[in-house]
Amino acid sequence: MKTRLFWLATLVLACILSTGCEPSQLGESPDADASSPAEEKIRLGFLVKMPEELWFQNEWRFAQQCADKYGFGLIKVGTPDGEKLLSAIDVLAAKGAQGFVVCTPDVRLGPAVMAKARSHGMKVFTVDDQFVGADGEFMTVPHMGISAREIGRQVGRELYKEFVNRGWLTEETGALGVTFDELDTARDRTDGTIEALVEAGFARERIYLGAEKTTDIPGAFDAANIVLTQHPEVERWFVFSMNDEGVLGSVRALEGRGFSAANTIGIGIGAGTGLTEFEKDEPTGYFATCMISPLRHGYETTELLYKWVKDGVEPPADTRTAGVMAYRHDYKEVQKKLGLE
Repeated sequence: MKTRLFWLATLVLACILSTGCEPSQLGESPDADASSPAEEKIRLGFLVKMPEELWFQNEWRFAQQCADKYGFGLIKVGTPDGEKLLSAIDVLAAKGAQGFVVCTPDVRLGPAVMAKARSHGMKVFTVDDQFVGADGEFMTVPHMGISAREIGRQVGRELYKEFVNRGWLTEETGALGVTFDELDTARDRTDGTIEALVEAGFARERIYLGAEKTTDIPGAFDAANIVLTQHPEVERWFVFSMNDEGVLGSVRALEGRGFSAANTIGIGIGAGTGLTEFEKDEPTGYFATCMISPLRHGYETTELLYKWVKDGVEPPADTRTAGVMAYRHDYKEVQKKLGLE
């Protein structure tokens, strides 16, 4: 027994002398910061509600660029429902994260998320969708979102401009809006479009709305078909929604009823989901998109959170970003400008 202990001690001593490792470092996590062993490595989370969507994939991509620049760890997690979101916060804490950026699947989860984060001593930065408290008011949590109503108004102005350019008649034209009023930022976008159309002179009674159950192409397709069935007399259509998917689903529904690029003007909002329409040989009813860049939403939110954790510099309470119109003829230049090429 003494002989075995002697040889074991000799083996450990040889390891220390030959590699320079210390007994306390044996078995250390491979993602530890070897360059500064005395300093705890900063780790941050980035939680998104729909990781399969291009917008959130790009947010993650830009967030990772930020992490690579500053040398901190980034943990990316998809959290499509409240249970997964709250569970992910525990996972982040277990991995040593000091804070996280989050786009919540339900804005009403704000109080629960903040309580969970406080229990772990974590800082929180919301992106895209803003937390709502039990009183129905927005919570005081650092936030970055788009200027939703103004972007919606931008879409409305552009729709009416193309309506005039084509010489369409109001009595032959309808505006199809696919809505999702459960989400404040979604409602602000479509409300803004309606406001701009009416202010420009389009008849309010010829704006027809269809509520979608899901904010994807199938959800929009179903909502649009209901409206189109109710109004077979309309010969030409504007199309608008909260995102690119809403317009794409509507355009597909219109195509199924014989409408083409000649009698459809669809303008989306997003970070590039609809751009594949511009790559088709023949134009479709998807006329343009108001592009919003995930560059700031991914990179800048992560950078602000990092500096908050590292240096104690608290982020601005509310930051809003704008959109840029992109068309079939110039979308590649717009992509490059927004860092999406």
